[in-house]
Amino acid sequence: MAHYWLMKSEPYEYSWDDLVEEGEGVWSGVRNHQAKNNLAAMEVGDLAFFYHSNKGLEIVGICEISVAGIADPTDPEGKWAAVKVKPKQKLANPVTLKQIKADPSLQNMELVKLMRLSVSKVHETEWDHILAMAED
Repeated sequence: MAHYWLMKSEPYEYSWDDLVEEGEGVWSGVRNHQAKNNLAAMEVGDLAFFYHSNKGLEIVGICEISVAGIADPTDPEGKWAAVKVKPKQKLANPVTLKQIKADPSLQNMELVKLMRLSVSKVHETEWDHILAMAED
């Protein structure tokens, strides 16, 4: 069974379009223990929302974990986790943080509760709800 995640990236550092252009990217540079644990828990085939943080503040696409359990290549000490991701689909309509915060059914989402967490879990009901929001 696939698990669902949300992965934040500042679009001027690494955007959805950058991932699409690359075809497969390494999700690295995470230096938070909870986010590291989430990266380490990912499995091949898991899906993640690609969220543009800082500028945009919106979910713009879905990526798939293509390689799990790798050491972060930006960490010379080998303490931090990374994964590889491939773009799966761009959302028909981005879903903004403002929309998510305004929706009572998403109030317990880690994106709302743990705002600074760069890699967070998404429950299946939250995932389905956000996909429906992207279609409206």
